[in-house]
Amino acid sequence: MSGRPMPCDIKELSTLFLFEKLDAEQLGRLCAEGRVELFEPGYVYEEGEPATCFFVLLEGTLVMSRRVGGDDVEINRTSQRGVYAGAMQAYLAAPDEARYKGSLRVTEPSRFFILPAETFSAVLREWFPMAVHLLEGLFFGSQNTQRTIGQRERLLALGSLSAGLTHELNNPAAAAVRATSALRGRVAGMRHKLGMIAAGPYARDALETLVEIQERTAEQVAKATPLSPLEASDREDALGDWFDDHGIAGGWELAPTFVQAGLDIDWLDQVAATVDDGTLEGAIRWLNYTVETELLMNEIEDSTTRVSNLVNAAKQYSQLDRAPYQVADVHELLDSTLMMLAGKIGPGVRIVKDYDRSLPRIPAYPGELNQVWTNLIDNAASAMGGEGTLTVRTALEREQLLVEFRDTGPGVPEEIRGRIFDPFFTTKPVGEGTGLGLDISWRIVVNKHHGHLQVHSEPGDTRFQVFLPLTAEEPDSEPGPEPGAGPAAASVTESTPTGSDTPQEAS
Repeated sequence: MSGRPMPCDIKELSTLFLFEKLDAEQLGRLCAEGRVELFEPGYVYEEGEPATCFFVLLEGTLVMSRRVGGDDVEINRTSQRGVYAGAMQAYLAAPDEARYKGSLRVTEPSRFFILPAETFSAVLREWFPMAVHLLEGLFFGSQNTQRTIGQRERLLALGSLSAGLTHELNNPAAAAVRATSALRGRVAGMRHKLGMIAAGPYARDALETLVEIQERTAEQVAKATPLSPLEASDREDALGDWFDDHGIAGGWELAPTFVQAGLDIDWLDQVAATVDDGTLEGAIRWLNYTVETELLMNEIEDSTTRVSNLVNAAKQYSQLDRAPYQVADVHELLDSTLMMLAGKIGPGVRIVKDYDRSLPRIPAYPGELNQVWTNLIDNAASAMGGEGTLTVRTALEREQLLVEFRDTGPGVPEEIRGRIFDPFFTTKPVGEGTGLGLDISWRIVVNKHHGHLQVHSEPGDTRFQVFLPLTAEEPDSEPGPEPGAGPAAASVTESTPTGSDTPQEAS
């Protein structure tokens, strides 16, 4: 959108904080190579257009916004003279390589002093060569610092998760080792008992029937359903009485195993009808080995499956064997993160999954979204003090994919709600939090995914909401650079917003 040309007044420029130290010759050059334009209410430039100009507000009201899905989300609104926006980092890149990553509009007739990006870059390098070098160093140093801080935060999270994962893996692994050791003993006993049966006075048809009962026993073990403690106790008593009535010593030791396998008196009666009284005890004990063997193999299978699931969750969480940018199912990412954090969350927090499984897969950086989930889940668990309910909800809202984390903690006090996304701001005790989790989460959601992160909080109901676009934009290789701004001017330029803008974004 073009404005209506107006005269450029050197005296007016000299009253702006940006230009108050320039001499008459420098101000003259600005007026000669720049221009003043009056814009009617509407857009001055829109997100995605080539960043060709540097804008300084002379009078009026400007609004900065970022596109989230199909909506423009307001970042800042100001009427202060001298605030600036646009191609303010043109000295770092050729103008044709930079694009506005936000939109600028005015709500009333507003005048701007406008410099072409080439002129802005040239005067900056000619008049302030040392300042340009310092700004370049600050810019790239800031990028490196952000990258290092992000990696450090990931390492801290990974260290915490790895400790929990080690504990989670140790339990099923130890159970599998114990079950394997016990299984070896049971198999040896079964071989011994089988030899005794083979040498005993069993008719051929009785042995065939006994083997058939053994097969049915194994099938029954696989289909057994858990009983309540009271039901299990009653059945153990009944089986114990049956063993006593049939002269089988130590029946009370056999009863719990048979009950666990889902076997009852009817099953024992079938066995008793197959063999005579002299060989019944040997047959029962041989079948007991069968039952114990099947139960131990079930335990080994359950334990190794648990280990496999944890390893798969770790792979899904870390995304180590996958492309950084891909089409992903957020529910798989959420499930892997919840599994990884299970030990840290603790048994006192009830997890409720309210997923809309009809939601489409979305283009994303899954590894980085997992970091966002980790930060938000960890904060929620910490806020609840290990007791409460965490509800993870997904839905389609405003043509975007919503992931909401709702906890029943005390809430975020209103006086600090606007600061929680600021870098290094934390309410946790010293040594327990870096104050970077929400800042990094905001950068990942907004800068990397062009989404939106906001919070609504009251005692007993705090909700962090992540909005993600359903369609892809060009993937960003790195988060955008830090924008600069004059006093009270937090602007959206060819760079992306900083964490200091996020309270307005999130409110």
